[in-house]
Amino acid sequence: MWFSAEKRRGGSVRLTHIHRLEDLGNTEVTDPAQRMPLTILIAADTYPPHINGAAQFGYRQAKGMTARGHNVHVLAPNTRNGKSYTEPGGEWTVHRLRSHGVPTHEYWRICLPWEIKKEISLLFDRVQPDVVHIQCHYMVGEYTLYEAVKRGIRVVATNHFMPENLNPFLPFPQWFKDILAKNSWRDMGKVMGRAAVVTTPTPLAAKAMHQHAFLRKVLPLSNGIDSADYELKPGEMLETSDHPTVLFVGRLAEEKHVDVLIDAVAKTPAHLNVHLEIVGGGEVKPALQAQVERLGLGDRIKFLGLISDEELRLAYLRATIFCQPGTAELQSLVTLEAMSASTPVLLANAMALPHLVEEGRNGYLFTPHRSDELAERIGQVVSLPPAELERMGKVSRAMVERHGIGTTLTTFESLYYGESHERETV
Repeated sequence: MWFSAEKRRGGSVRLTHIHRLEDLGNTEVTDPAQRMPLTILIAADTYPPHINGAAQFGYRQAKGMTARGHNVHVLAPNTRNGKSYTEPGGEWTVHRLRSHGVPTHEYWRICLPWEIKKEISLLFDRVQPDVVHIQCHYMVGEYTLYEAVKRGIRVVATNHFMPENLNPFLPFPQWFKDILAKNSWRDMGKVMGRAAVVTTPTPLAAKAMHQHAFLRKVLPLSNGIDSADYELKPGEMLETSDHPTVLFVGRLAEEKHVDVLIDAVAKTPAHLNVHLEIVGGGEVKPALQAQVERLGLGDRIKFLGLISDEELRLAYLRATIFCQPGTAELQSLVTLEAMSASTPVLLANAMALPHLVEEGRNGYLFTPHRSDELAERIGQVVSLPPAELERMGKVSRAMVERHGIGTTLTTFESLYYGESHERETV
């Protein structure tokens, strides 16, 4: 086994980290000066280089907790075929479990219980975590939780999942997908119900988990964002453009409905010369590219693919509008990133997206799947005077302050230490 072999190479198991939560009496530790650093194990079924909100959350959580002085370990699927291993170097430690590709998804990997249960147990022996934070109720999260519960280790569970996220990858009729969705909700309740605390990014998502997974207490807690990462740097100037640009960022998947956005751009008045930039990759990209070619929009719609963080920051800053037409968003970190760059937004009136719009102040909602309505909204916004666009962008920037990563990290840190947030549960 890879963990046991690595443990032998590294000598004896670390024994210095003995300040377990039981040693603190399992009482609230409200004075930060009394808090000792924790060993935190984050179990994620998706993690970078995967590109999605859950993967980004896991990465930011690991980065933030490491910066606060904690010893962080991440457990995630291997990104390719092969044995489990521990990545060398890095600010925190990432362990990769043996995994298998999924034919219907370009990068998703699954871990089989009989291949990972023993390795997870060996990892616990080696790492000796004080607290476990699972990001999903699927294989990695599920069996990490079971091991933690068996050992009496505190578990915090965060859900980033909606059954609709899986529909495009299931080659079954809708009636069977509905059965699978119901079972998935039930499994979520069974697994996450054993955690000490359950969180999800928005009140709407918490309500859905209460209704469908029968979880009585779910804490709505934003994924958090460092909005300063997306601002103009001191003295930085952007090149002006002779045309307005709509931006989409995200996985190119069926539930994102980027085809609706492309149709909407095609329906905008020609004299407005609206351009569209699409950042990301995914299984529907070839179909979207064919749609652009069919509509004769190759000169106005660009597929930028997977780009660097700096290129993404500049894309947000130069965009006239950010658009998210998806209908299965639990929070939409990319929308928060765009708002951090002081960009007006046009968002589908679905799931959690309405929470990010103050109608007419920082943008507008539109009816999902309605490309004609979206086209009208795009034309309305890009026709505004520059001063009005700037005002809307400033409202976006102000709204995102409530989602600051510092607040999120502080709350999760307090949950790790066992402090109560009952007043905020659903």
